[in-house]
Amino acid sequence: MTAVTPVRAVREMAANTVNGGTGFAKPPSGTGNAAPAGPPPGANAPSLRPINEAAEVKAITRGTVQASMEVLAGVRPIHQLARRLDPRCLASLQHRAALIRRELTRTGNPALARLHRNSTVRSVRVCEVAEGIYEASAVVVDDVRARAVAVRLERSKQVWRVVELVIG
Repeated sequence: MTAVTPVRAVREMAANTVNGGTGFAKPPSGTGNAAPAGPPPGANAPSLRPINEAAEVKAITRGTVQASMEVLAGVRPIHQLARRLDPRCLASLQHRAALIRRELTRTGNPALARLHRNSTVRSVRVCEVAEGIYEASAVVVDDVRARAVAVRLERSKQVWRVVELVIG
């Protein structure tokens, strides 16, 4: 089985759907170096943008919030969020995690050790406030309590970045 890149898969599906096919790529006829299936020359190539931008933002928010809670729990390194968070949000999250670690070592409070453990994102709501800007809220439940998280995402160079992250 040959590997198919996402761009090639989208083009093959679009070409086969236009040709009355099922949307699955047809095996190349003949032998040897068959040209990959795609739109005929001069045809408009299908857009590679997601069909539902809000669903993409919702998935990004869910993953980012889950990873942020794992950073606060001390089970994930902060640098894994460097590509998703802007520098100010990253520094704020790192500062909060350091305060939690320092307080835990100072007091040895077992309740503080369970504070962000086993966090689960229960729900995410997104709202588009402008073109390329979304605000989202999430409900996170851990061993001790439930909390709200607010996120603001902005698209920059076709990449979504979290520019605000407020964890309640």
